[in-house]
Amino acid sequence: MKDFSILEEKLEIKFKNKNLLTQAFVHRSYLNENPEINMGHNERLEFLGDAVLELIVTKYLYNNFPDKPEGELTNWRAALVNAKMLAKVAEKIGLNDFLLLSRGEAKEGGKARQYILANTFEALIGSIYLDLGYDIADNFINKYLIIYLPEILESKSYKDAKSHFQEQSQEKVSITPEYKVLKEWGPDHKKKFTVGVFLNEEKIAEGEGFSKQEAEEEAAKEGLKIKNWIK
Repeated sequence: MKDFSILEEKLEIKFKNKNLLTQAFVHRSYLNENPEINMGHNERLEFLGDAVLELIVTKYLYNNFPDKPEGELTNWRAALVNAKMLAKVAEKIGLNDFLLLSRGEAKEGGKARQYILANTFEALIGSIYLDLGYDIADNFINKYLIIYLPEILESKSYKDAKSHFQEQSQEKVSITPEYKVLKEWGPDHKKKFTVGVFLNEEKIAEGEGFSKQEAEEEAAKEGLKIKNWIK
């Protein structure tokens, strides 16, 4: 088992219930090889952390940008809480060193590892919220995630492919695109999705990802290329 006191010191957060901290790092695959640990995986904590994260980021944007419309704030929030950004932050603060994975999963890298890191970051937020309350979770998210907002605004990376595809399709053909899941496969802890983007009944492109949102974004990127609507 990992020494989570090192992480507590690094993050300057002291858990009352150490099991809650450990559970945030338990991937479903780890339990298959280590049933004796008598602890659940981190997916319920991730579910909670996702909601806490969205609330805290939304509150921050609402309070700090009173003149901005809802649509713009939604795009900014999406850029802050997407899997790529969460994985980047998780890696930066060293969560990779504490993941509890099966031997097979531990060998995986690339997008699969990114997705696990993003989920673990959300699970950690869930455990902080449960153990130490809203204010500590708020401080944690402000300290480690919201600091990237100026960078996002400067680079305009919040203008994601989905938003751009929708703007272009409404402007050029007066149709709002629809996204449909065409296929999903793989085990629960590593499910993959293929999503199609449609204009009316015409399928324009497909995309794959470890979440529906990621697959939609990939489909939109492909759709922009096919339609030659690249920015």
